[in-house]
Amino acid sequence: MNENITKRNTLLAQKVMKGLQSRNMSAYYAEDREEARKMALSLIPEGSTVTMGGGMSVHEIGLVEALKDGAYNFIDRDTAEDRQEAMLQAYRADVFLSSTNAITEDGVLVNIDGNANRVSAIAQGPKKVIFIVGMNKVCSDVDGAMKRARNVAAPINAQRFGLSTPCAKTGSCMNCKSPDTICCQFLITRYSMHKDRIHVILVNDTLGF
Repeated sequence: MNENITKRNTLLAQKVMKGLQSRNMSAYYAEDREEARKMALSLIPEGSTVTMGGGMSVHEIGLVEALKDGAYNFIDRDTAEDRQEAMLQAYRADVFLSSTNAITEDGVLVNIDGNANRVSAIAQGPKKVIFIVGMNKVCSDVDGAMKRARNVAAPINAQRFGLSTPCAKTGSCMNCKSPDTICCQFLITRYSMHKDRIHVILVNDTLGF
């Protein structure tokens, strides 16, 4: 990571962390992917039942592999015989892993979902939610975060899944009502009612979309 970018990220992360903490969420800053993985594992006791949404950032720091190789009950929806049942188990899990489509400088998390399994588990169910968030996801305010979620994350994910949406073809949100749309549910997390439930690990790197 470029030295000047790292300096900027470190300063900005302090502001984001302060915002998260003011919203009853725990916040951390990792200098690189390895440190982020170690931080996440320190928050997950051995023997825990762990599952996740489709967050690429969780894979990119090597956390999924570490959980599969460790003493954890990792529920992998992508390899489960019954994918729907695997997703439903998230609500009873000890730990749910996710990234976020965007986060504001004052600590508000913005997420868009198609099936709603990810945003619903973020909102309620799992005992602990751990976010892995690259500094590329930080936006100035909620409006900017919504624009990022709809015009950056959504088109890339639609393309990744091979969906036939206007954004997959144009690269930007068309506010569509396509049968393939993944912009079905919007979740803005501005405060955690339950202390120590939501943990956000900011990473000095570009992660996810």
